Amino acid sequence: MYGIDPMFGPKLLLLVTVVVASMYFFELGLRKWLKVEKKKFFSYNHINDKHKKVDWTIRIGFVVTILSGGIFNMTRDPMEWLWFFEPWFLLFVFIGVSESARAFMEWKYAENRRSYIVTLINLAFVLILLLTVIKTDFLWML
Repeated sequence: MYGIDPMFGPKLLLLVTVVVASMYFFELGLRKWLKVEKKKFFSYNHINDKHKKVDWTIRIGFVVTILSGGIFNMTRDPMEWLWFFEPWFLLFVFIGVSESARAFMEWKYAENRRSYIVTLINLAFVLILLLTVIKTDFLWML
């Protein structure tokens, strides 16, 4: 009745593999289609010093917001938590703001002007994919 399903681990591994592979191959195809150079895997290259400062400001703001939001929600009754301080919502906002700033800096300063298009389309794909996974109860796997 209680406990973890014995198939939880393999199902979770399959889900993570499918999501990561679909994100990787979507971006790879999009970069080939628009003839934009491929980024290094697990690397975050800043366009210039201005982008680096903006990115770190966004990251520090996110950490402060998630910590203060968590503390604020923990002082409230669990049935009255504010949804916009929930970690899942703040993560979506962080991804959106961070990638939008990246797309703006690519549009403004990058050598290849089409790289911002890849970033924006990839951002929309990732957000839709993650929302789909969450709303379908992890693709009906968990």
